[in-house]
Order: sequence, then structure tokens, then C-alpha cells
Amino acid sequence: MTDPALINFLRYDSQLTTSGQPSGAQLRALKALGVDHVINLALHTHEQALPDEAASLAALGITYTHIPVAFDNPTEADFDAFCGAMAAAGNKALHVHCIMNWRVTAFLYRYQRDVLGVEDAQARAQMERVWNPVASDDPRARVWAEFIARKV
Repeated sequence: MTDPALINFLRYDSQLTTSGQPSGAQLRALKALGVDHVINLALHTHEQALPDEAASLAALGITYTHIPVAFDNPTEADFDAFCGAMAAAGNKALHVHCIMNWRVTAFLYRYQRDVLGVEDAQARAQMERVWNPVASDDPRARVWAEFIARKV
């Protein structure tokens, strides 16, 4: 099956994909891809969030972890929870999303660099396929540039 048409969809490897907010139909497409677990970093209160993503995924037999990360204030506690969720997912086929795949790619950049020991340039290249908070003109990106500059 081809990759689903999700906003800012990235395939990191055979077990890890990321994107912006999936629709209900796109959750079914993720199931068809073999996804076993979904981690959501977006707030449930966002207007693009699904009304009950956890129940929709449970009906598909997909486990769900929600780590609500405020876009204007990503914290080390959020990153620690993310690292724990990644470890808990083990070898499951995993999809991680937020609204635009900005939070996710920043978190995965740090996770790859600081936890997995991936070379900085390689980890950064994945994030920059979606966005570059350091070079962004968006004033909200400053907090993300600071977040990715931190090291564990």
C-alpha cells in the first residue's frame, strides 16, 4: 500500500511514520499500513483535532498515547513523556502526529540526536523536510528553536 495522503507525511523507516492531524478515514489508512500504535502531541481542544481520536483508534485495534504539548510552550516534561512513550512502543509500527507535524519533527529531531545517537545533520534533515524552526519567519518558531537547541 502507498503512503496515505496526510499533511506533511514522513516515513522515517518501516516502523515509524509521522504527519499532521489525520482524519477518521486516514486513521483507517494508517491501520492498513500496519500501524499498531499512535502517539498524538496535539491538544484535543484544537479545532482540527478529532472529537474522540482515542475511541476511533481503539475501534481499529490501535493503541493510543496522548501527550498534549502546548505549541507555545514545549517542556522538558513533555519531551520526557515522549521518550517514555517511544520506549514503551517498542517494536510496534508507530505513527506520531500533531496538527502540522511541526511538534513531532522537533521532538523526533531531539529524540534521534539525544536518545538514539543519530548524527545531528541526519536527524535535522528529517525535521527540515517539514519545517526549520531556526530559519522560520513564523514568530511562534522561536520557542521551538530554543527547544531543539537543548540537549539531554
